[in-house]
Amino acid sequence: MQPRIGTHTKKTRKLRNSQSFKDHVSGYLYIAPFFILFGIFTLFPILWSAQISFYSWNILGSKEFIGFQNFIWLLTDDPRFWKAVGNTFTLWIISTIPQLFFALVLATVLNQSMLKGKALFRTAALIPNVTSLVAVAVIFGSIFGTHYGILNWLLSQLGFDKFNWLASYWGAQFAVALMVTWRWLGYNAIIYLAALQSIPSDIYEAARIDGASRVQQFFNITIPMMRPIILFTVIVSTVGGMQLFVEPMIFAGDQGGSKGQVLTMVLYLYTTAFTNNQFGYASAIAWLMFLIIVAFSVFNFYLTRKINSAD
Repeated sequence: MQPRIGTHTKKTRKLRNSQSFKDHVSGYLYIAPFFILFGIFTLFPILWSAQISFYSWNILGSKEFIGFQNFIWLLTDDPRFWKAVGNTFTLWIISTIPQLFFALVLATVLNQSMLKGKALFRTAALIPNVTSLVAVAVIFGSIFGTHYGILNWLLSQLGFDKFNWLASYWGAQFAVALMVTWRWLGYNAIIYLAALQSIPSDIYEAARIDGASRVQQFFNITIPMMRPIILFTVIVSTVGGMQLFVEPMIFAGDQGGSKGQVLTMVLYLYTTAFTNNQFGYASAIAWLMFLIIVAFSVFNFYLTRKINSAD
């Protein structure tokens, strides 16, 4: 009988091992489509762009290996690229920083218990984020138009001369920054609103009993307890702001205006690749832009962590 028991045990183990192997294989097969698509549409283009950044390549002509020459040209002999970098940082400063502040204020207002129709206002806050950017371009074009724009009409009613927003450096910057703020203000406000609702109400009640005003509660309770969420929105907004493309494109064209008033890094990359057909140089721009975004994001993270630790 013993050999039979041993044989049965071995068969049972084989069956279990076989079933375990099938479970492992089926699990990998279930997640395989994601990794296949990721490899084809994300990983391969990244690696391919890294390779062609070392070539001088016009898609209609020959491809010549030139090593780091594209990066050297970018860093030492391309003032238009550095203008794009400066414009990108300027637009980030005048759009993202006010946007996050007003998003926090809006979230605080939407969180008030006395506010009627909360669901309607919260839904309305997300409408700009899902609105077609073509429609946004038409609307803001009518607002900032030189001859028939709403703002110039108001200026003329007040006795001022009409202003060419697109031809002015700061005028174009302000217009694009306003578009960015209008689009993402409600989105960040909803994120902040979710964070506000996670703060226990007992803390505010205790603060009111101690005589703290609403302003004191905002700066001494709300902001400190929301710092992780604020850090998250700062990092995400930094990455998004450094990749600004659609708003300046639809407002000022692929050249970023007649004098590059709102030319950003991504817009310059697009023009270099698909207008000038310099794909090797455009890939070098993409990788240098990636390093700039990583460095700026790390700096933001380090700065906010320092502020948190100081408190």
